[in-house]
Amino acid sequence: MTPPDAPKAEANATAAGPRPAVLSCADANAKPQMDTLRKRADFLKAARARRQGTSSFLLQGRKRGEGETASGIRVGYTCSKKVGNAVFRNHAKRRLREAAREVIPELGREGWDYVLIGKKTDTSARPFDLLLKDLKYAMRKVHGDTR
Repeated sequence: MTPPDAPKAEANATAAGPRPAVLSCADANAKPQMDTLRKRADFLKAARARRQGTSSFLLQGRKRGEGETASGIRVGYTCSKKVGNAVFRNHAKRRLREAAREVIPELGREGWDYVLIGKKTDTSARPFDLLLKDLKYAMRKVHGDTR
């Protein structure tokens, strides 16, 4: 129950709506923004594109077509039931999200979609620094870099 002296709906109106983009001079050199893939069709399109397996996950990447309205870098995360119960799947996806947050803004390309697919025990058990190294390797391979 709301107390009688509580602020009215004006305070909650900003919390419910989208946040306005605030840009400053320091943001001019900021990393590209990452959005999350949510629609099944986007995951299916990425499944038909380039892929690179590593010991801890599979990376799928595709360059979006000219007709698609989405901008920036989009990333999706998935783990099948082979990974384990919901606790193990969520743990694996949290690790993939954090690795992507660190690596993809640097190595990702504008106009690309990426999907990270967790593996059974390797995604959760692999040391995080090796997980980052795997993601950097997979990103270079998906983009065709020979380094």
